[in-house]
Amino acid sequence: MNEDAFNMSMRKFLKQVGVTSQQQIEQAIRAANPAGPVKVRAVVTIPELDMEHVIEGEIATGGAE
Repeated sequence: MNEDAFNMSMRKFLKQVGVTSQQQIEQAIRAANPAGPVKVRAVVTIPELDMEHVIEGEIATGGAE
């Protein structure tokens, strides 16, 4: 495996995930205008490797928390 090519490709993918996810989350939160924090769950899967990675958290909205 070419480590440099792998690292560059990984960084490009993760940047795309981060940017597009942030945009979608911001739009959804602004549209819903929730009164408090919202729970978030992200799932990254690689079917060919039988891998699933789950990240859960909470995003403060600045509302009545």
